[in-house]
Amino acid sequence: MSFIYPQASLIAGVDEVGRGPLVGAVVTAAVILDPAKPIVGLADSKKLSEKRRLALFDEIKEKALSWSLGRAEPEEIDQLNILHATMLAMQRAVAGLAIVPNFVLIDGNRCPALPMPAQAVVKGDSLVAEISAASIIAKVTRDKEMAELDLLFPQYGFAQHKGYPTALHMERLALHGATPHHRRSFAPVRNALLDAEVLAAAR
Repeated sequence: MSFIYPQASLIAGVDEVGRGPLVGAVVTAAVILDPAKPIVGLADSKKLSEKRRLALFDEIKEKALSWSLGRAEPEEIDQLNILHATMLAMQRAVAGLAIVPNFVLIDGNRCPALPMPAQAVVKGDSLVAEISAASIIAKVTRDKEMAELDLLFPQYGFAQHKGYPTALHMERLALHGATPHHRRSFAPVRNALLDAEVLAAAR
């Protein structure tokens, strides 16, 4: 399956990482690639090895015409819900580009409101080089943040599960309760907080 590009010169690709985790920000990236400096091996960040992702991360930052990160913090996710927070983070990534794109391609099935034309592309991170580049920038950035959080809260295993609701994370959440970085509106976190309240009341 191939993707037919819109007739536009400056195209930005946008992707997000971190809609599913129970902890941390949802991180988005917007990238405008330079047609004169092709980058070999761009693919959906989830399908690349960590070593390959890190190498491409550096190459994208070096060769892209412009790249930018956007984010929505856990408090914003709790306030807005994850979908609206993701759209906000995508708007921030596009607004942060030093060059204004004249068309934006967004991974997934919906677009945030933007000041220029945009199109949602399902499986865009596999079909569109700009979106693949954005997915790599966003994923490497968020993974680094999870590694940093792991140093602050070693008992949760964040470096391993990146905040996703794995069996290990759920077990540690039940054991240690929620950190200030957990998303309180997500059911497993809400339940852990309620359990902690019940325990505290029973003491």
